[in-house]
Amino acid sequence: MSKLEEIADGLAKRALDLVEKTGDETIERRTADEIGALSPTLQEAYTTAVRIRKAEHRASQLLNKYDAGEHIPKAAISSQPQD
Repeated sequence: MSKLEEIADGLAKRALDLVEKTGDETIERRTADEIGALSPTLQEAYTTAVRIRKAEHRASQLLNKYDAGEHIPKAAISSQPQD
């Protein structure tokens, strides 16, 4: 992992942890905007890290349901958000 990816992932983790803790979903976007004011490269890496972490969380939740033996309807398994 490059230094850029390390920094971006660390910021993404902190931002998502704060969103979960506070319920303030603007934290993610405001952090991206603040980063982008100085480094568009870091901003892109940050937003990618946020998406990766969100995707990992969603996949983990689905796998937990399979582990628990829950019935997973076919419609819930798609590329579309199931929120």
